[in-house]
Amino acid sequence: MIIDTHTHFYDPSRPQGIPWPEPDDNTLPDRALPADYKALAVPEGVTGTIMVECSPWVEDNQWVLDLAAEDPFIVGLVGHLEPDDPHFAADLERFAADPVFVGIRARVVADEDHGAAAAALLVAHDLELDTGLHGGVPALAERFPELRIVINHCGGIPIDGHAPDPGRLELMRQAAAHPRVYCKVSGMMDLRSTVKPAPLELDFYRPVLDALWDLFGEDRLIYGSDWPVSDRSDRNYAQIQRLAHEYFSTRGEAVLEKYFWRNAKAAYQWVDR
Repeated sequence: MIIDTHTHFYDPSRPQGIPWPEPDDNTLPDRALPADYKALAVPEGVTGTIMVECSPWVEDNQWVLDLAAEDPFIVGLVGHLEPDDPHFAADLERFAADPVFVGIRARVVADEDHGAAAAALLVAHDLELDTGLHGGVPALAERFPELRIVINHCGGIPIDGHAPDPGRLELMRQAAAHPRVYCKVSGMMDLRSTVKPAPLELDFYRPVLDALWDLFGEDRLIYGSDWPVSDRSDRNYAQIQRLAHEYFSTRGEAVLEKYFWRNAKAAYQWVDR
């Protein structure tokens, strides 16, 4: 089993169009729908995906839930809702009624009233938070120890073949000290690699992967492809997944299984469909 926890879907042919990606963005496919994704991912053994919403339009959360209703390959949606929206609580309650809705991606900071209120609602609805790594993450985890937090894209650490920046690692260490904080090993080639086309050699990525392993261990690292943004790496889906497989397979079958789906189950509580 393989659950890819970071994909994005969009369809510019919809009557209302799309807010993302921009029309002149020629680095991404013209459309990205479940059928397009499965054509690439199923041959690599992927059995399901958690979609992460990039669109700021609230109703696009429902659009994905409607896609999921037709296609059980979508096992979860990390919706896009912003805590400073006056309708946040009502929108969260509405979408949380669908078991496919597993959490939100938002700019939540612990010392902001909106962020704290949002975190409390996420805990109440047993939902998780996807976020980038910033100073608010350790504080949020401290204040809300029951909140499951998934740090996206290797915590934003640049990958250049050398040891990562100690300051960035210290912030990651503070976040990792909390047992319900996870790290998504995603975006390695398209977002984090400082070299394009992204290198295929594992040793280029090893210093950052080793650092994340030391911080999060075998139980809190999660697979995500970042498709179709991954296309910006000038590498294909198979190459991206095989890089992660090469690293984690050396640590044994049990670790490989945790990385590719068991840890995602713990973090997202995605539904068996």
